Amino acid sequence: MPKLKITQTRSQIGQSQKHRGTLRALGLGKIGRSVEREDTPETLGMLRKVRHLVRIED
Repeated sequence: MPKLKITQTRSQIGQSQKHRGTLRALGLGKIGRSVEREDTPETLGMLRKVRHLVRIED
């Protein structure tokens, strides 16, 4: 399964509780932190919710 590298680029301050929870579920929470996740429909749905806060690389 292909992997995605997800890096948080913007702060979660001022965002809704749902967006903060989504970042936490992805394993993010601080600007500059990166994680690798598998390219699944569930992960893509979570990334769609917070796409304005993260950078996604293949």
